[in-house]
This record gives sequence, structure tokens and C-alpha cells, in this order.
Amino acid sequence: MGRAFEFRKARKMKRWSAMSKAFTRIGKDIVMAVKEGGPDPDSNSRLRAVIQNAKAVNMPKDNIERAIKRASDKNQGDYKEVIFEGYAPHGIAVLVETATDNNTRTVANVRSYFNKCNGSLGTSGSVVFMFDHTCNFRINAEGLDPEEIELEFIDFGAEEVFADEDGILIYAPFESFGAIQSELENRGIEILSSGFERIPQVTKSISPEQAEDVEKLLEKLEEDDDVQNVYHTMEETTE
Repeated sequence: MGRAFEFRKARKMKRWSAMSKAFTRIGKDIVMAVKEGGPDPDSNSRLRAVIQNAKAVNMPKDNIERAIKRASDKNQGDYKEVIFEGYAPHGIAVLVETATDNNTRTVANVRSYFNKCNGSLGTSGSVVFMFDHTCNFRINAEGLDPEEIELEFIDFGAEEVFADEDGILIYAPFESFGAIQSELENRGIEILSSGFERIPQVTKSISPEQAEDVEKLLEKLEEDDDVQNVYHTMEETTE
């Protein structure tokens, strides 16, 4: 199994760790999806994907419907997706994805986290090239063979397909998202969740003591309400 599998395995217990944080992230995703393509999931593929993810983290149906209704309100502010790049201590590259309605606040907060944790906030393009931008789909494995799915979806951009206890995962380049989503829907294959990730091309091994320094920065970033995802090049263990 390849890098996508190892990356996913290492992050599995960390991502969406707090339910309230997960709901906050989903809520922002709903706003951005509705503002972009309207409130009808039948005609808005991005919104359909967000609703699937909401269900995957057990977000109540009423919460989803209220979020869509609020997002449809003209008075509802919009969120802008902003990426920050920099270095944690010990030369670990860090990429931070945010969704913010106040860029000035977000920039100040992110810069303060890097400064307080002996890191350095870089310029645009300084570390993003170290990560592969990928999309992923988790589908219901019932009645499906991962090897057959891999063969059938290569033409749509799939690069890695593997099964775990929660279903079958398909990894592909970022730009293949629409083609794979459409084909899965056309075939009537249930999409449990989908999303985007940035997988480090190369990771760096550091000592446990050094890793603690890096974790201090990662924790501060992940606790910020404007932060959607944090990626880094530190080698992670799966134990």
C-alpha cells in the first residue's frame, strides 16, 4: 500500500477529533458550497459532498438543514479559503488551510502561533510544493471488490484504492474529484464521505523531544476556529 494509505492511517484518530470542531468545519463548508452553487444539493455537487461528510460525522439532519438555510440568507457572511505556509521548529514544513470571514484576524492569529512556538511563517509558495494535493472518497464496500474498483476507476484518475474496516477508499489527484464523484453517482455506488488532503512527498524523522516542540504549534493551530486542516512533513507513527 502506498503513501496515501500510510498517511490516512497515521491521521485517522487525530482528524475531526472533537465533534464540536467537526460541526464548525462542516458548517463553514456548507456556507461556501451554498454561496458557490446554491442550496439545492441535486444541482450542487459540492454541497452534496459536504452533506455526505456531515452525515459521516453524525451531524443531525436538523443541523444540516438549518446550516443550509442560514447559508442561503443574503445577510450571511461568506468565508474565504486562505492557505498559510511556514516552518515549525526543527525544519518541519507546515501547511495550514483556513476558512475565514476576517482575514486580518486569521493572519494575526496564525502568525502569533508560529512566533510563540519558535516557528516561522513563510511566504506563499514556500512549502506548498512539498505536498501532493489529493482528493479522496470513502464508499460502501458491500458487494464491491477493491481491485476491480481500482481497475475501473484508473481512467477517471484513481491512483490508490484500498479497503479498511469502514469501507473502500479511493485516492486521486485534486483535479479528478469531479470525474470520480460523477462516475460513482452514475453507478449508484454509495459515497460515505469525500474530501481533499495534502500528502507530504517526503517526511522528516525527528526525536520524541523535538516532536513535542512541533506538536505544540500543531495543537495551537488546530484549536483555532478559522483553521480547517493542518498538514506537516514530520514523520508520524501509527502506534
